[in-house]
Amino acid sequence: MKKPLIIGMIHLPPLPGSPNNKMSLDEIVNYAVAEAQKLQEAGVDGVIVENLGDYPFFKDNIPPITTASMSIIVREVRKNFYFDMVGVNVLRNGCIDAFSIAHVTGSQFIRCNVLIGAYVTDQGIIEGRAAELLRLKRFLNSKVMIFADIHVKHAYPLYNLPIELAAQDLAERGGADAVIVSGTRSSIPPSIENVKKVKEAVNLPVIMGSGISLENFRDFCKLADGLIIGEKDFKEGGVIGGPSKKEAYEYLVKECRQK
Repeated sequence: MKKPLIIGMIHLPPLPGSPNNKMSLDEIVNYAVAEAQKLQEAGVDGVIVENLGDYPFFKDNIPPITTASMSIIVREVRKNFYFDMVGVNVLRNGCIDAFSIAHVTGSQFIRCNVLIGAYVTDQGIIEGRAAELLRLKRFLNSKVMIFADIHVKHAYPLYNLPIELAAQDLAERGGADAVIVSGTRSSIPPSIENVKKVKEAVNLPVIMGSGISLENFRDFCKLADGLIIGEKDFKEGGVIGGPSKKEAYEYLVKECRQK
């Protein structure tokens, strides 16, 4: 991967079947395509398509209507744009669903919030899906990569190892292809110290998964192998989950590429 890999977020409005859904699937597809167009013009390396509008989220056991809807949306993004990488994240921990979507749409990776261990979250206790996920990958002979969180945001680890030891388990026993480091919430970045600890502990790419802003991105551009971008500085009107602000992405891409 290029350093740093810059990944923009396509945060989807509430999908059919979710409590706050107000748009038809065709309207949501058009929205996702418009978002992808802005992000491609801004020069990002890739995107993650995520069902952020579907709260409250299921832990896993994602409804079929969600998986079906996201498959159609991701396929349209893959068909119409030329990103180096397209990823899928099905909240809260629909890693099996995300992997299935990515495989059938020819996407390159998924984000799996809880690949190993167990975390207390606002959805309850979420347990890792590595055993099932890696067997599915083998069964499908799939090339889809697994970008997995360590000490994931909006969660507390029950198996609370120091982050560097947890990262080693994730890499060596969980089968991750990249490690995502985040802060405690989406708006909070990881500490520089934690990023350094994880980078020293594993031989995998280390990706920033939260809290990137126009004020702090330079530090992480120097340190990380990739940045996942989607917080309020990169949204029109600062609305989390809303339309992307192309100019902010363009600025970050230009500045990071100079490092």
